[in-house]
Amino acid sequence: MALVERIQNICLKPSAEWLVIAEETTSTRDLLIGYVVPLAAIAPIATFIGNSVIGRSVPFIGSYRVPMVNGLTIAVFSYVMAIVGVFIISLIINALAPTFGGEKNSAQSLKLAIYSFTPGWIAGVLHILTSLSLLALIAGLYGLYLLYLGLPRLMKCPPEKAVGYTVVAALCAIVLTALLSAAGGMVGRAGMMGSGGLSGLPNRGPSAAVQFDKDSPLGKLQEMGKALAENNKKMEMADSTLAGNVRHP
Repeated sequence: MALVERIQNICLKPSAEWLVIAEETTSTRDLLIGYVVPLAAIAPIATFIGNSVIGRSVPFIGSYRVPMVNGLTIAVFSYVMAIVGVFIISLIINALAPTFGGEKNSAQSLKLAIYSFTPGWIAGVLHILTSLSLLALIAGLYGLYLLYLGLPRLMKCPPEKAVGYTVVAALCAIVLTALLSAAGGMVGRAGMMGSGGLSGLPNRGPSAAVQFDKDSPLGKLQEMGKALAENNKKMEMADSTLAGNVRHP
């Protein structure tokens, strides 16, 4: 089935589409290359554009841009973790099946996880603008509804247990997302520290640090940091010159 048609059907006619998906024998490779790889890339690309090209605006703080290299590093990491995450969620769904009266089936659980992520992946384009991020979260919640509808059809659990099944799987997904987000934050902070962070460290280009709006509070603080760094550099040079003159009168 064509990518666009599957997206439309799973989002607009999920009940009927799950029945079609349940009968399909699509290989893991085809699911990964034909569906996961293109859709999972939407949010990282949008986030990179929002962070490093357009810039972000935070109330009472001002606007800023993440350096291109750092933004690209975070985007690549997020992309890889999105792909890894969907496979982990599928393993969790499969492992929980007997607990809720379902049947373990790794192929069906993988399809269930992948297609349930569809709304969230599509809405990832909204991460370009901070003000639209809430809508992306709502799309993710719709993905939980898709999961709820698909569990009885793909994992053969009793319909009355689908709610509990969905809740437990969602909690596991939330924990996984939090861990991956924390890891992504660590990658971002490591990159910021490696490139000079928010300060005006010597021997760093202007694109090596997050650039805040000069009129914003953090922008003014950033300029003060650069000025202090420059003054310290001048004082160190003066001290070195003075010490040299003392040793060589």
